[in-house]
Amino acid sequence: MGTTLTIDPLTRIEGHAKISIQLDGNGAVQSARLHVGEFRGFEAFCVGRPFTEMASITARICGICPVSHLLAASRTGDKLLAVTLPPAAERLRRLLNLAQILQSHALSFFHLSSPDFLLGWDCPPERRNLFGLIADHPDLARGGIRLRQFGQGMIEALGGRKIHPAWVVPGGVRCPLAQPQREQLLAELPEMFQIAALALAQFKQLLDHHLGEEQEVFGQFPSLFLALTGREGLWEHSDGPSCAGIAVMASDGTRLAEGLQADDYPQFIAEAVEPWSYLKSPYYRPLGPEAGSYRVGPLARLNLCERIGTPWADRELLELRQRGGPVVTASFHYHLARLIEIVACLEQMQRLLEDPAITEAPVRATGRLQRREAVGVSEAPRGTLLHHYRVDADGLIEAVNLIIATGQNNGAMNRTITQIARHYLQGGHLSEPLLNRVEAGIRCYDPCLSCSTHAAGQMPLQLQLFSAEGALLQELSRP
Repeated sequence: MGTTLTIDPLTRIEGHAKISIQLDGNGAVQSARLHVGEFRGFEAFCVGRPFTEMASITARICGICPVSHLLAASRTGDKLLAVTLPPAAERLRRLLNLAQILQSHALSFFHLSSPDFLLGWDCPPERRNLFGLIADHPDLARGGIRLRQFGQGMIEALGGRKIHPAWVVPGGVRCPLAQPQREQLLAELPEMFQIAALALAQFKQLLDHHLGEEQEVFGQFPSLFLALTGREGLWEHSDGPSCAGIAVMASDGTRLAEGLQADDYPQFIAEAVEPWSYLKSPYYRPLGPEAGSYRVGPLARLNLCERIGTPWADRELLELRQRGGPVVTASFHYHLARLIEIVACLEQMQRLLEDPAITEAPVRATGRLQRREAVGVSEAPRGTLLHHYRVDADGLIEAVNLIIATGQNNGAMNRTITQIARHYLQGGHLSEPLLNRVEAGIRCYDPCLSCSTHAAGQMPLQLQLFSAEGALLQELSRP
């Protein structure tokens, strides 16, 4: 008989989950599993609503990344109407998504993950948080808060409010960016570049001198990678004229597919379910559930692009590949990939804000329902996001499927925590620093369980170790 260790709930992520670690009769780690026990009902209660409401409805899935759902839903609406967006609307949507990626990456790196790197895995949990970071590293902590504030400020400048802006609509956006707000955002950019430089310098120093083991143990394995790609090999985050489609790459650099279109996703993405979790496990259909497991998000986007297209970010991309290889397979490098994408976002924001076309009219195309089914796609901070709608002749939703980035990383997350547990858990001895490392393996992917499942209230963290006979040997708790 074996033993099960439980981490419930998982901390410093967005949403609720738990981890169980199964030991065999000899005390060795057999497997580890990420359990998401809340059911997501968004697909069901969208049925019967007009497709024009879907952007506003699905944005309520998450308060951290509502923009991602706004953009995917509106892109689906564009296709149902069969409209071509005005050039200014395309630019403004891109600017909004850059702001979303920036603020979300800042939250993930500075607030949720950097306390582990900068304060140490063995630091007491009451200090291993943002407040401890402010006490020991005030410049970096303050910079992270400021960077996220800038991203949210840009969302507010474009959409009217920071959370759930009702600005992106099928056919474009509601209004252009006002000139005074454009000038204010440009004036703040130099400070943001300085913060990004500080964070990159400090994190790369840690990678070089203190985090070597983590790079080898926190999710280092071969897998597929999936993301949108741009024309001429450019980094891409938004569907539209500059997008070449979805690509899939193997860990040896082989391109398994390129130019895949969102409307055809059932041909290349299948969704598996497991009895221990409501979080689905998508995989690359041609290879099956095991060989077809893939990763999405910042590391996938950087692996699949040939270049980012801006000078500083391209230098950082080259250095990433010098550190991790032509295809970076260490999931711990998701953190570095986020910082590189922050640089890419800032450089591309500057280009767009300096472009006079950003303030031109019109910003919205109108049309009538032309199609009964469509799939919209966008790159959310955590990876590729798909919205699939089928409507009736009146435009009322008949069926919805949302393929969330966190679910697409599900297989990789389970492999990561198993790898960490096997490396650090010796003799079945449970300790808080060890369990924090297991949790940190999940934080590499910055999962947004708000998007993939929903729960109300708060739960304490409770860790229990049972013998093979079922006797309670050890218990840890965290409020």
